[in-house]
Amino acid sequence: MTTEATLAPTSASPTARHVWTRTRGVVLAVVLLLAGAVAIATIRSDTRHGSLDPRSADTYGSRAVAELLADRGVSTRVATTLTEARAAAGPDTTLLIAVPDLLTRRQQTELHSATAGSGGRTVLVAPGSSSVERLAPGVVADPATSLDSALPPDCTLPAALRAGQADTGGIRYTAIHIGADECYPSDRLATLVRVPDESGTGDTIVLGAPDILLNDRLDDQGNASLALQLLGSRPHLVWYLPSLADTSATDPDDEKSLFDLLPSGWLWGTLQLFVAAALAALWRARRLGPLVPEKLPVAIRASETVEGRARLYRKADARDRAAGALRSTTRIRLAPLVGVPVTQAHAPEALLPALSAHLQRDGQSLHALLFGPPPGDDAALIALTDQLDALEREVRRP
Repeated sequence: MTTEATLAPTSASPTARHVWTRTRGVVLAVVLLLAGAVAIATIRSDTRHGSLDPRSADTYGSRAVAELLADRGVSTRVATTLTEARAAAGPDTTLLIAVPDLLTRRQQTELHSATAGSGGRTVLVAPGSSSVERLAPGVVADPATSLDSALPPDCTLPAALRAGQADTGGIRYTAIHIGADECYPSDRLATLVRVPDESGTGDTIVLGAPDILLNDRLDDQGNASLALQLLGSRPHLVWYLPSLADTSATDPDDEKSLFDLLPSGWLWGTLQLFVAAALAALWRARRLGPLVPEKLPVAIRASETVEGRARLYRKADARDRAAGALRSTTRIRLAPLVGVPVTQAHAPEALLPALSAHLQRDGQSLHALLFGPPPGDDAALIALTDQLDALEREVRRP
């Protein structure tokens, strides 16, 4: 009997069923979050496969523009290292840098040194503020992007005039270089800038958005015409896609913090987790239901309640609350005795004149007694209690 009693679980021991009932909601929420994260990652990986790659026929690829250029005698070659991109710079070559922001500072500086004065054309696709300052000096990126995608050319650049309206809306730029062409403005800031180089035969094109190069946007507006004119001015096109395998990307002076290495959507992902946790906590709290009043098993005398509350006030050194309770109760008891409604018992302008008329006393002293500041110490609190008792006895005296 002793062994069975020792091994038997107590009534308070949770069973596996109880544990599952309590935790199944949290487990289900975690599973849904993980499934959603995997689905989003899968969808994003599929849709962005081969982004701006002239060999990719996907939605965000650029194979269509490469095929059209080939029909016009322009050869397209993909470069994945800085060495290949620098070697391609020349008067008969257009060098397109697909993602300038992925380059390190040293890569950007070396690439600009190789292209400046080469006589060829350099096309930068949506460079940010730091990238455009190194790759195209004299061009400044605005922090506010364009709200419109399709924009009219509104400039004298022949390629833009022939293409007409195109989807260049994205990053906006300001050119401080003399002789630069600023096209497709959005709120007076250009989304396409052409900066001539010092040789006079080469130039640098800064595009605010990659839309005119994408397969699914090439047949919209004048995108195809603009893309072919910008990339087909030379017989050779070198498409530079920065790669992680490029050893030149190792730059000890370009160290990034942990937050720089995190994906761009980490902040929204964390916020979604917090919202999900808050909803789960709210759901679990609502399952408990509202508070239910319960009758006390025994009757407690009023004197014990008063004494217990007084001890709590004394322990917390809450003389202000104790004095306020005493004065409030006294005013409520005195109001009916002097003909003042209980609803106006706490209004000095109603209670004090009636008390003064009843007791033939100065209203200022009554105000200090019934509505005055809290006592400074325990002795003053006791004195206040005695004065309130004396006042009530005086009012009740026939």
